[in-house]
Amino acid sequence: MHVGILGHGTWLPPGRMTAADLAAATGIPENVIALKFGVKEKPVAGPGETTAFMGLAAARKALASAGIEGAAVDLVIWCGAQHKDYPCWLAGLYVADKIGAKKAWSFDMEAMCGSMMAALDVAKSLMLTHPGLDTVLLVSGYRNNDLIDLSVPATRFMLDIGSGGSAVVLKKNAGRNAVLASAFRGDGSLSEMCIVPALGASAWPPAPEDVARAHFVVPDEEAFKNKLNEVTMPNFYAVIREALKFSGLPENAIDYLAILHFKKSAHDAVLAELGLKPEQSTYLDDYGHLGQNDQVLSLELGLRDGKIRDGSHVVFVGAGLGFVWAATVIQWGPCAG
Repeated sequence: MHVGILGHGTWLPPGRMTAADLAAATGIPENVIALKFGVKEKPVAGPGETTAFMGLAAARKALASAGIEGAAVDLVIWCGAQHKDYPCWLAGLYVADKIGAKKAWSFDMEAMCGSMMAALDVAKSLMLTHPGLDTVLLVSGYRNNDLIDLSVPATRFMLDIGSGGSAVVLKKNAGRNAVLASAFRGDGSLSEMCIVPALGASAWPPAPEDVARAHFVVPDEEAFKNKLNEVTMPNFYAVIREALKFSGLPENAIDYLAILHFKKSAHDAVLAELGLKPEQSTYLDDYGHLGQNDQVLSLELGLRDGKIRDGSHVVFVGAGLGFVWAATVIQWGPCAG
């Protein structure tokens, strides 16, 4: 028995913010933003293009890719951002209703930008243990760019953040695109080092000035940078290697790495560490960082460009603020059993 990817979809808003726009907002030279930060442009949602709207649009594309109707879905897992249309609100149930998944139940979950891999692993586990779960929809929307104040120097490392949606349809015994093993690491000592200080329960009731504070801040920039430098790359490599090991594959088995967007030097360092060539991944400098959606977007670009073929071992990998690192291995193409 296996769980396979039957369909996938992404949806990006038409609005764009270019390197020149970001340079004007931050005072950082345009060429530094384009080459060092690795953002030529990024999609940015406009009015009405809410978090759930983008996830729903991607879900409809994923269902069309899978060749099924929403009525066939047994479970919808929202693995998009917490910054949703409304606070204390289940976006997955909204998506389930809109696609006509009348028999489906739903829950929302998040591991920040590691959420797609966490959702793949959770869904797979549920599907292999619950006889009534045959088809599961993972859906994500993300517009955390709303929570970035580009005038704040300490959070300019997040200037690549944009907007978008993605979705994946999983099927029990799909016969192709088998989801293999996943691996995760977490470090809660980072949990309060980069936060939105307003509108949460720790600052309730909100004060009138809290609207202006509803953006990410780094209370101790030096400590945050030192901690990230210490743990980030080792944990990236660890989850990738562990996911391969748990999948019964050697370290050199990666054919394509679907990795989140981050600065170009870090992207190149990961490829070098793993012995991969640039054509074995896609650098998302025309998109920036779309949170939980980066891996599905990279998958679609890799398929479009012929970098992923039947038999390819595809590794999804990302990291979520807080901090969690996550990787999932997928055997692309036909499979048996």
